[in-house]
Amino acid sequence: MSVAEELTFHLEDFDGPLELLLALVTKHKMDLHDIPILQLIDQYTQTVAQADPDPESASAFIEMAARLVEMKSYLLLPRSEEGERLKQELTGQLIEYDQCRRMAALLREKAETAPVFVRRPMEMDFEPTYDLHHSPQVLADCWAMLSGRTKLRKEPTQQQFEPLVTAPMVSVTSRVVYILRRLISGTAAKMSQLFSRRQSRSTNVATFLALLELVRGGRVTLDDEGRLTMQRGRIHRDKEKT
Repeated sequence: MSVAEELTFHLEDFDGPLELLLALVTKHKMDLHDIPILQLIDQYTQTVAQADPDPESASAFIEMAARLVEMKSYLLLPRSEEGERLKQELTGQLIEYDQCRRMAALLREKAETAPVFVRRPMEMDFEPTYDLHHSPQVLADCWAMLSGRTKLRKEPTQQQFEPLVTAPMVSVTSRVVYILRRLISGTAAKMSQLFSRRQSRSTNVATFLALLELVRGGRVTLDDEGRLTMQRGRIHRDKEKT
C-alpha cells in the first residue's frame, strides 16, 4: 500500500492546513525540528489533490498547497536563501501550532477533571402582587415611553418661547451707526468696549458683524491689541486694472 493510499484524510476533520501538516509529520514520525520539507510538501499536495475538496470549505488548504509548491521551487535551486527562509518560517509555525495544540489539550483535560461545586438556589419569600396604584394617564404615558411612541424631551412651554418671540430684531446697519458714534465721541477705543454682557446675544452678534463690515470697508482699523481707529474723510480704494 502506497503512502498516498495510507493517508486517507478528510479535510473537514482538520481545523486548518497546519493541523493537516502536523498529522502528516506524526504519521511518518518526522522530527518537527528537522523536517524533510520536500517529502512533506509532496505528501501534503498529494493528500489535498486526492481529497477532492469543496473549494469554499477548503480554500485555506489549497492556498497552503500553492505556498508549499512555491517553496519547493525555491528549495530545488542550489543555495536558495528564499527557500531556506520559507522553510524556517513554516517550521516555526508548525512548532508554535503544535505547542498551542498541546496546551489546549492539557487545559481541556484539567477543565474536565476539575471539581465543580454548585449549590441549590435559595428559596425566597416575596409577594409578586404589585400593590401600588397609579392614575390611568401615568400608566399610559409610561407605556408610550416604553414603546418608543413619545419624545424623550418635553415640548417647550409658552414661557420658554416668549423671550425669543418678543426679542427685538437688531440690524447690522444700526450697529454700524452705533460703533461710529462711539468712536467719534471717544467712548470706545478698544473692541472689547463695544460689547457687554448686559446686551442680548443678537445685539452682540450684530455689533460684531458691523465691526467686520467697517474693517473690511477700511473705515475702521483694528490692531493686534484690539485698539480701534476710525478713518475720517473719503476712503480711497485701489481698483485692480483690467
